[in-house]
Amino acid sequence: MAGQFYKGLLIPRFSFGFNIYHAVLYRKQIQKANVTLDPDTAHPRLILSEDRKSMRWGDKPQALPDNPERFSHQFSVLGREGFTAGIHFWEVTVRSGVWWAVGVARKSVERKDYFNFNPETGVWAVGMWGGEYWACTSPAYSPLSLSKKPRRIRVTLDYEGGRVSFYDADSGAKLYTFSGASFSGETLLPYFLLWGNKAHLSIS
Repeated sequence: MAGQFYKGLLIPRFSFGFNIYHAVLYRKQIQKANVTLDPDTAHPRLILSEDRKSMRWGDKPQALPDNPERFSHQFSVLGREGFTAGIHFWEVTVRSGVWWAVGVARKSVERKDYFNFNPETGVWAVGMWGGEYWACTSPAYSPLSLSKKPRRIRVTLDYEGGRVSFYDADSGAKLYTFSGASFSGETLLPYFLLWGNKAHLSIS
């Protein structure tokens, strides 16, 4: 079944030309989020661009204040803009890097210790490490079976629907969907993890 993106969702198309998702799209407002990185949350090894739309792995830790919001162990950073309702999407391009992950996290996510990022710890993400792509599920991560390595990943958050979906932004192929989540009214923030020489990540 072929399909195309419409404001962040992959919409299937059928031979008779009728799209069963049109009614849903009329009722729900789907927004492309203008995601920027929050420097107050960034691990000291992550160097953010001036426009806060990209970051790279630094050769050594920066001298930054150890404020409560900052990740001091995980090589992570959060988006500045949070979500408590609606359907939102953004796209992430990752170049190089040994280890990276993208998704969403609860505002209350751990900042000062190591943790396994998965829904139980408040993170819904996919990533790459060990040369393989994974969904950060619990109790064990789930390997992703991909026909090709995605160049850009589209993250789509449906807050009321309790779903976080990931797509290859170029082909429209779905990578993984977390469903059945209860976000309990808590603010969700875009989540990014990056590690490794020459690692670089950008948001669009």
